Amino acid sequence: MNNKVLSFIVFVLLGSVFNASQIMAQTEGSSSVDMADTMRSEGKIYVVVLVIAVLFTGILIYLISTDRKVSKLEKEMSAIDSANKNKH
Repeated sequence: MNNKVLSFIVFVLLGSVFNASQIMAQTEGSSSVDMADTMRSEGKIYVVVLVIAVLFTGILIYLISTDRKVSKLEKEMSAIDSANKNKH
């Protein structure tokens, strides 16, 4: 693609995102605030925050363990590659 077409596509996508955010900002927001106030007054908001924190912690632990496993495999692969290069 040439630069003009690419810049036009980016311009249209950014315009769509900004337009959508303005439309969503104009919707009635008092019901969501009332819901948040109700959850806060009943103490349920803390349960929601706790569940989200547990989920993010679980995802973080999973990502760290996966990164460690991948790093270990990369080290093993580089050791195997260097051993094969030394043989030839």
